[in-house]
Amino acid sequence: MPVDYSKWDALELSDDSDIEVHPNVDKRSFIRAKQNQIHQQRFERKHRITTLKYEKVVNDGLLARIDALLKALESHKQDVEGKRQADEVDEVVFDCLVDVQGDGSLGEDQPPGAPEGVHSKEQQPSYSKMMGALVDQVKTEVDKSKVEGIARYEGYTKEIDGHLTKVQRLQKDLFTELNKLEKEEGSKITSESIHTGFDQSHVAKAKPAAAPTATAMKKPAKKAHPELLNAGAMDEAGAGTAGSEADIEDGALDVAPGEEDADDEDMEASPLAKSFAKLKPGDYQASLQFISAHPEILAEKETDGLLAEAFTSQSAAKTKSEEIYARQCVHQALLLQYCRQLGKDGVSVFFKRIQTQNHQAQKLFLDDVNGTYTRIRSRTAELNAQREEEGGERETIQLHAVDPNTTINIVTPPPREQCTNEDERTSRGIFDTFPPGLQRALVSGSLERVNEVLGKMSVSEAEEVVERLGEGGMLSLEAGVIDATTEEGKRAMEVIERTHQMPGGGGGEEGTSAGEGARVVEVEDEHMGEEDGKGGEKSGEKGLEEYLDEMD
Repeated sequence: MPVDYSKWDALELSDDSDIEVHPNVDKRSFIRAKQNQIHQQRFERKHRITTLKYEKVVNDGLLARIDALLKALESHKQDVEGKRQADEVDEVVFDCLVDVQGDGSLGEDQPPGAPEGVHSKEQQPSYSKMMGALVDQVKTEVDKSKVEGIARYEGYTKEIDGHLTKVQRLQKDLFTELNKLEKEEGSKITSESIHTGFDQSHVAKAKPAAAPTATAMKKPAKKAHPELLNAGAMDEAGAGTAGSEADIEDGALDVAPGEEDADDEDMEASPLAKSFAKLKPGDYQASLQFISAHPEILAEKETDGLLAEAFTSQSAAKTKSEEIYARQCVHQALLLQYCRQLGKDGVSVFFKRIQTQNHQAQKLFLDDVNGTYTRIRSRTAELNAQREEEGGERETIQLHAVDPNTTINIVTPPPREQCTNEDERTSRGIFDTFPPGLQRALVSGSLERVNEVLGKMSVSEAEEVVERLGEGGMLSLEAGVIDATTEEGKRAMEVIERTHQMPGGGGGEEGTSAGEGARVVEVEDEHMGEEDGKGGEKSGEKGLEEYLDEMD
């Protein structure tokens, strides 16, 4: 089949190196002359087109005013009846001219400005001057006829109508020439005629997020709960400082109003992600439509939230449907992860490959989903079994004086620059090794706050802290004073005289604010004793973030 090159017939080249010239003519000079000729013709043609378009606009305004003058003369024809003098007839004509010049419906009196290079040598007169010159020219012709009365008036009308015909004929010739030049201009394909036919772009904008509901705004602040992978490894290896776990005070990690902890936010599935997780794993068309409508679902935090939702759902799963939902969360989370990691066009690339029959990408993706879900299921089963084994109370250490009439005072060493002797400097060195939470409790001087911090430690760490408090001289015992003038004091003195012992010192019950599972360390004046015993177990679960890192 022959190729049709006819569409290039209109191509105009100003520099054609394939042209053939007479042997006696210099080829380069001929090409340069031809090039200049073509460029000059283009320039003159464009200039003429611009001039004709401008003259067309001016002529349209002039034609409208001549036509209005003829109508005015026709309407004032009866005013001339009975008038014989030429001056009287001329006065009626000039009145009609004034009416036309003051008619605002005909537009601006000054014609629009001429384009650059068009009629630049002379200034374009106003329409009023044009009409005045026209009437003066008509008056000269009428004066030559030497008629009077109504005949003179009709002579004005006839001459003005003749000028109208001339302008109309001129306008017609102008149209003919303009169409010819524009056709000639459009018949050639030049570099100036090349332009962008159309340019369209589409940006998928995310829908504005809905305002938070009152329930969501009143949601209580979250508290962080540290979770260790191996509770005993740190103690055995000596990796942490004493009391490091207790450096989390109640309310210290509360989320401030209007803020959220970044890790908690990333590890919680949003309502949008939960809706996406409810789509069936095999319905990829529905998933594609959901992503197109909500492109913000591709954020990395949504993937993390879905994996967290899968872990939580699998941990609490009691029925088959709950396990299916957990697997759907894994499937949709990995789907988003693949789309995001495939680059700019990841969404279209992923869905094109995953929906292609027998494509290797489909097998790889489903194997990844099955493997991830299997690891989550086995890990949650291990954690549930571990929780059942560690269902007992947690053992803690608390400080309590042997003698109920003796109080334990907290003595905080002064800052290092204020220490005056070696004992104070040694005590300050021990104090500086404590975690900030314990330091704040010691500075407050409240035994209750110190016991609260000790209650958050493991038994081994708490025992080490109590021992170092004694070494640093930060625990001071003071005996209580019995006021024998009161009834309670008199009864206490009677007990002392009868038993020869201080009240409460003979093995009575010792209260503790630690509740069940707390061990009391009895502090004596000469020696800061501690009960022997093994450290209580710390229940530790492997957090989802560490587990997911392990999966990677």
